[in-house]
Amino acid sequence: MNEKLLEYAKMLIQIGLNVQKGQTLIISCPVDCAYFARMCAKEAYAVGCREVVNIWGDDQCSRMRFLNAEDDVFDAVPLWRRHQRNDYALENAAYLAISATDPENLKGVDPSRIVRTQQAFGKAFTDFDRLQMDGGFPWCIASVPIPSWANKVFPDAEEAQAMEMLWEAIFKTVRISGDGTCVEKWNAHLATLDKRMHILNDLHFKTLHYTNGLGTDLTIELPPTHHWESGESKTRFGQTFIANIPTEELFTAPLKKGINGVVYASMPLVNDGTIIDGFHMVVKEGKIVEVHAREGEDSLKAAISVDEGACYFGEVALVPYDSPISNQKILFYNTLFDENASCHLAFGEAYPCIEGGQDMTKAEKVAAGLNDSITHVDFMIGTADLSIVGTTQDGRTIPVFANGNFAI
Repeated sequence: MNEKLLEYAKMLIQIGLNVQKGQTLIISCPVDCAYFARMCAKEAYAVGCREVVNIWGDDQCSRMRFLNAEDDVFDAVPLWRRHQRNDYALENAAYLAISATDPENLKGVDPSRIVRTQQAFGKAFTDFDRLQMDGGFPWCIASVPIPSWANKVFPDAEEAQAMEMLWEAIFKTVRISGDGTCVEKWNAHLATLDKRMHILNDLHFKTLHYTNGLGTDLTIELPPTHHWESGESKTRFGQTFIANIPTEELFTAPLKKGINGVVYASMPLVNDGTIIDGFHMVVKEGKIVEVHAREGEDSLKAAISVDEGACYFGEVALVPYDSPISNQKILFYNTLFDENASCHLAFGEAYPCIEGGQDMTKAEKVAAGLNDSITHVDFMIGTADLSIVGTTQDGRTIPVFANGNFAI
């Protein structure tokens, strides 16, 4: 186990973030996972990191705050916190987020407090959010287990066994076997994604039409100058990084007002400490005009009302149903993993996946048809029978997905 943990930490620092000599590293991490943050810090210093700065979080304290804090707390962000997030982003510091939380940590919390917090953060962290989306600094999200999460994923196992099972599942998704070969495996995987990305970019689709047995019947128009991106990204100053580990997706941005139809979620969505399940959306001219959910409908309605752009879409991602994560047949209750087991969409902020997008102002991106929002929420729509048919700029129709997997 220790060898696997060390290999994982080294991979996140050297491959996930590609930390450079003299670069500052920010690690955002739950206090429960401090031991792993220390491993990552050690590896960062080993490659010449200037300084490691830790930002700690805690599920229990977070829940207590949302339930008990004075109401005006949720409308403001302290100045020191704004500077902490924005200033390091402006300095091109690397940012590692260790994602590990109880999927139902905020169950029963007033959704308006969550929405107001997002709105306050959106106003306070303007520089950080802009630079994160536009390649201003390298960032990476990865996960390690905590008991409350492991118990949700494996409810029939004892806590210690559930933790062990979740660790093994995560190691499989991130290609860690303890033999020191993960870098080779990741390079091969990234090459495969890159090859398929070039195929999609060469086809230059105008629209994608999604259908499946759940009832999804959705047409997505893409911007004229869109391009697809894969697992490895690059900052404005040329530093490569992998934003999500694991990653199995190819993604682009949709045309804000170019989506019509109905889309059904294929997996539960864990958002802001609440599980939303059995939901579908009706979309007209890009806008989500109806949402219906078997569980968590109020939370979903709150999520798409954070701002004007929250009820429009910002990402289209393709993930084969036959993938290393999906084939484990595990519902992770963590979007980092579940989105990489399934084709997905995101409502909210658009990635600047258009020609010259990284260098555009917000106004220029909006004029080019991209959505602007302070939120970005992925939800899963892929199924074993998913069909996606692309229509090219010259009117040809080409199967992109058949029976849940790539047909190109």
